[in-house]
Amino acid sequence: RDNKKNRIIPRHVLLAIRNDEELGKLLAGVTIAHGGVLPNINPVLLPKKTASKEPKSPAKPASKSPKKA
Repeated sequence: RDNKKNRIIPRHVLLAIRNDEELGKLLAGVTIAHGGVLPNINPVLLPKKTASKEPKSPAKPASKSPKKA
């Protein structure tokens, strides 16, 4: 990533404000033009993580159906 930004755009201002606790409280009701929104995914929609990974039992070979004559 290029960390040498030449310009401060409204998107950068919005991200800085929303990620800072004090500025976030101060400017809670402020709308920044062309700032966009913060990316947020509701935790309910995220895939569930399994607490313990059970070792998978070796798969049994599929039994073949008897051949017809």
